[in-house]
Amino acid sequence: MLTDTDRQKIADAVAAAELASAGEIVTIITPQSDTYRDVGLAWSITIAFLALAALELAPNFYLGLVDRAFGLWGHIWKPQAVLGIALSAAVIKFLAMLLLMEWRPLRLLLTPSPIKSARVHARALTCFRVGAQGRTTGHTGILIYLSMAERRAEIIADEAIASKVTPEVWGDAMHALLTEIRAGRVGDGMVAAIQKVGAVLAEHLPRAADDQNELPDRVIEV
Repeated sequence: MLTDTDRQKIADAVAAAELASAGEIVTIITPQSDTYRDVGLAWSITIAFLALAALELAPNFYLGLVDRAFGLWGHIWKPQAVLGIALSAAVIKFLAMLLLMEWRPLRLLLTPSPIKSARVHARALTCFRVGAQGRTTGHTGILIYLSMAERRAEIIADEAIASKVTPEVWGDAMHALLTEIRAGRVGDGMVAAIQKVGAVLAEHLPRAADDQNELPDRVIEV
């Protein structure tokens, strides 16, 4: 995701932003925030039920296909045999879809956008609690979190920042970040976001003379 040059640019941008502010910026980049295997399972179950529904809606058509496939001309279908065909079709459809959903790009494509947003937000909150929340003397930590596969980002601030800055203020930083990401410039996107965040922090939480650098400047890749 990042070159060594990108990593150095991000660390330098964090250090520069913190020179003018009491805020402590933490940057985290992850390839993907969730596996979404439950979504793959849900799709597989749905496809299996659709197979059963299709057999129920047009039994003569599908049983006719079976007759022609196996040369069962004039075959009289008993309820037990029909049930066997239905269960077999459902199991085959379920397993086939489950196998297809093992392909990560397809699983991501078929995951609804609200689910991806919720999972990215949840992972960002976890990272924030571990890496930034309450880890500075004045509760001035702020996380810039980027999830590459979902193409989503989160900015979460600790208590001292959140009390002075509403979440909407980070919109410019998010826009700057995602614009560069779409162009394939991950490092530049993080630097742009850091600069925007730094400008807001400098305005609302100016650096004190005795301020200490309490959190690492380097980007964290998880």
